[in-house]
Amino acid sequence: MDSDTIMEPMDLKVRELLKEVQLDYSSATTKLVDDTVSAIKQAIDTIPEDLKVTADLAPQFVRDIGADKVEFNFKKPKLIEIGGSYPMRCIAKPDVNIDLFVRLPKVCEFDRGCPYASDELVVRVANRECFHEKDYLNHRYHAKRFLYLCIIKKYLNSSSLIRKVEWSTLQNEARKPLLVVHPAMELDEIPGFFVRIIPTATSLFSIVKLNMKRNNVHSLKQDESTQATPKYSSSILEDMFLENNAEFVKQTFLGWKELGEGLILLKVWARQRSSIYAHDCLNGFLISVIMAYLATDSGGNLINNSMKPMQIVRFTLDFIASSKLWNSGLYFKSQSLPNISKEELQERKQCLRLFPVVISESLAHFNLVFRITGSGFMELQDEAGLTLSCLDKCKDGGFEELFLTKIDYPAKYDYCMRLNLKGNSDVHASGFCLDEECWRSFEQKVHSLLLQGLSDRAKFIRVTWKNATSESNVENGLSIFDREPLLVGISISSLEKAFRVVDVGPNAENKDEAFKFRKFWGEKAELRRFKDGTIAESTVWESKQWERHTIIKRITGYLLSRHLSLSERNIVHVVDQLDFSLVYGIGDPISFSGSLLEAFEVLSKRLHLLKDIPLKVSSVQPLDSAFRFTSVFPPKPHPLANEKSYVPRLNKLTSTCIKPLEVMIQLEGSGNWPMDDIAIEKTKSAFLIRIGESLQNNWGVLCTATEENVDVLMSGYAFRLKILHERGLSLLNTQNGSNHVKRISSIDKELFIRGQHSSMINGLQGRYPIYGPVVRLAKRWVASHLFSAFLVEEAVELLVAYLFLKPLPFHAPCSRISGFLRFLRLLSEYDWNFSALVVDINGDLSPSDEKEINENFTTSRKGYKEFAHNVNPAMFLATAYDKASEAWTRFSPNSSELRRLGAYARSSVNLSTKLILEGQVDSYRWECLFRTPLNNYDAVILLHREKMPYPQQLLFPSEMNQGKHVAHGNASKAFHPFLLPEYMKGNSMDLKDRLLVDFDPLRCFIGDLEKEFPDTFKLWYDSLGGDAIGMVWDRSLSKKRERDEENEEEKDRVNVLKAVGEVGKGFVRSIYLLKSPRLRN
Repeated sequence: MDSDTIMEPMDLKVRELLKEVQLDYSSATTKLVDDTVSAIKQAIDTIPEDLKVTADLAPQFVRDIGADKVEFNFKKPKLIEIGGSYPMRCIAKPDVNIDLFVRLPKVCEFDRGCPYASDELVVRVANRECFHEKDYLNHRYHAKRFLYLCIIKKYLNSSSLIRKVEWSTLQNEARKPLLVVHPAMELDEIPGFFVRIIPTATSLFSIVKLNMKRNNVHSLKQDESTQATPKYSSSILEDMFLENNAEFVKQTFLGWKELGEGLILLKVWARQRSSIYAHDCLNGFLISVIMAYLATDSGGNLINNSMKPMQIVRFTLDFIASSKLWNSGLYFKSQSLPNISKEELQERKQCLRLFPVVISESLAHFNLVFRITGSGFMELQDEAGLTLSCLDKCKDGGFEELFLTKIDYPAKYDYCMRLNLKGNSDVHASGFCLDEECWRSFEQKVHSLLLQGLSDRAKFIRVTWKNATSESNVENGLSIFDREPLLVGISISSLEKAFRVVDVGPNAENKDEAFKFRKFWGEKAELRRFKDGTIAESTVWESKQWERHTIIKRITGYLLSRHLSLSERNIVHVVDQLDFSLVYGIGDPISFSGSLLEAFEVLSKRLHLLKDIPLKVSSVQPLDSAFRFTSVFPPKPHPLANEKSYVPRLNKLTSTCIKPLEVMIQLEGSGNWPMDDIAIEKTKSAFLIRIGESLQNNWGVLCTATEENVDVLMSGYAFRLKILHERGLSLLNTQNGSNHVKRISSIDKELFIRGQHSSMINGLQGRYPIYGPVVRLAKRWVASHLFSAFLVEEAVELLVAYLFLKPLPFHAPCSRISGFLRFLRLLSEYDWNFSALVVDINGDLSPSDEKEINENFTTSRKGYKEFAHNVNPAMFLATAYDKASEAWTRFSPNSSELRRLGAYARSSVNLSTKLILEGQVDSYRWECLFRTPLNNYDAVILLHREKMPYPQQLLFPSEMNQGKHVAHGNASKAFHPFLLPEYMKGNSMDLKDRLLVDFDPLRCFIGDLEKEFPDTFKLWYDSLGGDAIGMVWDRSLSKKRERDEENEEEKDRVNVLKAVGEVGKGFVRSIYLLKSPRLRN
């Protein structure tokens, strides 16, 4: 696809985004920057020359870093100038900060080669200066650099123009702190503005001494052998080359508006992706370096002046994702050295052996990306590839997916872990800083351990440990850098591999490999004989089917405990925290799905074998969500729902109620059906009764019949039979506007649509096995917040299906928590007012279908400005079988209900994100995601929990400690959710007579209230077992009564609520009035 055709729909949005994020270089902004920099310079100027500086200024830092000979006399910086993005006009809001380079002073203007310098003079001057020629050794430079900043900080704190000075670090490197200066003056246009003081070390040391092969940390020497210190040397070289590299990038960008805008857009893109915008991967400066490479001779001028900003973005991302040049490294050409010597080639090869990614000047003295890890770069390339897919496949060129969608650890990774390492001395047992810092070494240790243990189960493993915080007092030493938890994100390769129970290791005959395997796995390793006769080492992770998603948790927990001695309380796996909402009794009822499907197969075969009915059964299709693994509580086999000859074994908690599972059947064609809708339904009922009798006569199946339904009780389940009349089949080949379809009864149309939906979702579940658990969590959340009346389960299934079918800018979720979090974000962030949500499960929609959907959506939004509160459907869900969103969301949720749903989802997103990244927030735990606040309603009805049909499904008992208690009722003795002991003594037929099929007192109560009090209030409830009903007064009532007295109105409300209590007598426990409608003018 031509890139120009992609950019055109985005141009307007990109322009608006740039206006929003570009810094306005107004006179006020410029004045604030200049005044702050001047205040810093003035403060530094007040520092006395030759001020004696010793380790006593920060003894713990100096001790922790392992430096010696750190005393010096303070000399003022050789240069103070603004660097970074500000002079390039490439700052991207909201992070408005200025980098201020402070060049550290050299040893002396003289050197031993100077004819006027004696040895005595050189020694005398060197003793007075800040940095000596050998300060590159043993962290002396880092210690002196820090002490130099300590002096500056002390004098900055004395300035009245400076509000606050804090410590931070350069790219999370603890041995390289920097100062963050907040000016006293603030500007509304750029809130949170600050200046970062970054020391530079231009020409401070000999580059040769910092060669990657050398050892410059002598504590790393072992016996006679020495270990190279490339990371340590690179840390110093970074400061030495910082000014030159910043100037090169600045000269490349100056005057090139499109290139600068492309950089700003890429910064916005990267900041939305916390897994790559990190210390060991990408930052704004490195993005500018890559773009400068592509825009100069070094990169072949691949970015040129004719490109628009979005074309530059696309080209840069494509280069990051797929260029083969990364294998050999990126090198900036030197005009003075046009040809590469053999020695330089050797230097480049050496650099590639030491670092997974290389961007360097021609001589490969310093690698600008020395911090990037192999795993970080793999993530970067994957993110760039996904973004390119967004550009090609998403609407409006993927603008929202690129720049507005937050891609953080909780939503991106299938499994997240937090390791609490605060106070863990093992992390720095060998020292805080050697070649690498101990935190970076620990990151690599955890990564390699998990990579070996998970093997092909994991696609990506990301380990990051953010050490610095704004509250860090670095003077107290480096032990403060373990306060934040270490984060681990795991993307699995496939569910089949992730849920694998047995890992096969090396063959027993391979002694060396078998020994390594046993050493790594310890007690978990065992020798097994497999079906093919192979005898091999293996590990076994036995688990029940519904617990397979915890296998990775068990593997990682075992390895971290065995190899890193981490206790269980210091390892937090975000895997199964929400399982409590789907489990009751001894486990997850989804485990009974196998027996349900077997029972359905038996029923289907028996229906097809029926010969004593006028028309044979041609097809049987399950409709209930339990058959497609998306029911929150699929029914357990009931001991009384069996054939007549079956003698049941009852336990103490045998349920009185049984939920019927709808099954749709079709009969062979016939021309004798009546034409009248009522007559058709009566004929269907006659057929169903005849089918029930036939099943009962042939197989002894128990059947119950009412005027509307026929229920078949067999194999532990109740199946409710429905017939789709053959005329309904014409829906398959007709358009919604045809006269023929208008003749289809609403019952047949509903059955047809439910059949289409069920088959599509069933197919989707087969493609994405984790889809079912995510839907179940989503349905549980919707119900627990009392939205059962406003968002039907089929709509929830379609919303979750969209996450799997259109996952960009993510991969499809492979865990229940990440999928659930994305569902909540979809609810809270989707632009329902101006966008239809199209769910194309089987890829059936043609361009003409999409056009029809858009026309239907546009028609539904006519008059939006005048009647925004009354748009139907407010949530437009389009599918191949429902292009006008009439099936599931035609009337609900309405606009106000959808806004409320979005607000609840937003709150749950914020809480779950904090729980994943930080753990418990105050008193809020994972259960709070399913606890709904009852004070948001005008009145609350509390029900007797023991009178619910399935009391074990109740998540949290509801209680009220506010509002006016207006009614109280005792529990009825007419109904018990479980069979009483005295009933157990009867014969099986008597017990079966007591079985209640499809009895739901909550549904009956809601129906009675809506009938008795039409247009009086709106009811909010949980259809999955909640014991509270929220009530909101109808607004039209208060308009009619706006002249009445407020106390009279409250009295009327109390009377209404007492009448509600009478309607629900025996079921209603208490009723509370929280608030009455306010009078409005």
